[in-house]
Amino acid sequence: MDLHRLAEERSLAYHRVIAERLRHQPQILEAARQRVQTWLTTGSAVPYYARKWAEVLAGDTLSIAAFLAERSELATELRQSSPFLGVLKPRERWRIWRETRDQFTQRS
Repeated sequence: MDLHRLAEERSLAYHRVIAERLRHQPQILEAARQRVQTWLTTGSAVPYYARKWAEVLAGDTLSIAAFLAERSELATELRQSSPFLGVLKPRERWRIWRETRDQFTQRS
C-alpha cells in the first residue's frame, strides 16, 4: 500500500467535505482567510504556501470550493498545509479516514 498516496486521497476527501460546507457556512472561509493572514504577518508558515493560499482564498466561494476538490498538482501540494484546520470534528475525520482507507485498499 502506498501510504503517501493514501494520505493524499484522505486529504482530498477532507477538503471535498469542507468545499461542500463553504456554501452554507461562510464563517469557515472567513476563519481560513484570517489564518492565512496570520501566517503572512507572523511568518509562522512557509511564505510560499501562505501566499498561494492567500491567492486562492481571494476568489469567490465557488472557485475556492472547486480548488479544494481538484486533483491538480498545486491543490494537492497546498492541501498539505491547509488553513481549514479544525473545520471537521474528530469523529468526521475518523469516518473519512476509515472510508478512504477502505476504498483505497479495494482499488489496490
